[in-house]
Amino acid sequence: MAQDMTLLWGSGSPPCWRVMIALEEKNLQGYNQKRFFFEKQEHKSAEVMAMNPRGQLPVFKHGDKVVNESYAAIMYLEDQFKSQGTKLIPDSPADKAMMYQRIMEGNTLQQKISEVLYYNFFVPEEERHDSAIKRKQEALAAELKLWDGYLAGGCCLAGKSFSLADVAIFPIIAYLLHYCPLCETRYLNIAAYFNKLKDRPSIKASWPPAWFENPQGQELLKGI
Repeated sequence: MAQDMTLLWGSGSPPCWRVMIALEEKNLQGYNQKRFFFEKQEHKSAEVMAMNPRGQLPVFKHGDKVVNESYAAIMYLEDQFKSQGTKLIPDSPADKAMMYQRIMEGNTLQQKISEVLYYNFFVPEEERHDSAIKRKQEALAAELKLWDGYLAGGCCLAGKSFSLADVAIFPIIAYLLHYCPLCETRYLNIAAYFNKLKDRPSIKASWPPAWFENPQGQELLKGI
């Protein structure tokens, strides 16, 4: 079954990681895969561009179907393999609604992290301003306070069971803490969520290999 699947991915990318977690949760090991290196611009290679004209990873293919958006890919996997592995969509309408809400909110969380993390990379030196980065840091801190509240007293984002919301959001939380170790002491519920899930078999099996090579990222988010 998994032999008909191909995943093109990059290490440390939350979108790539969430698809890998979903594949593990649905017991779809043994799929074809190829790692590309962002720092070498390999995601812009002809091989990737042929399947995703945006030159982005992940690229997921099942048979003749190509699904390039990671949120779409994890929903597709749950839909196609409902009876296999972990059930990732809650039965409760309230929990299901919360699951979809948190998945969509993940875009905002990732965006605010990226705006701080990559400010110096994307903004020319002569155009950088301390006030601008401070505003972005404050916006991220406010977003993290919101998520810290979401995670108060619970192990999962949508009810009591691991769901697609956790598949989608855990990689973003792990990414955050990789680049902001101090966030574990500032956002205690986020840290507790991370520590409860980091040893889950699907997460351990798909842990970014680049993070084994460099267990702690540069503290590029220490200002939050």
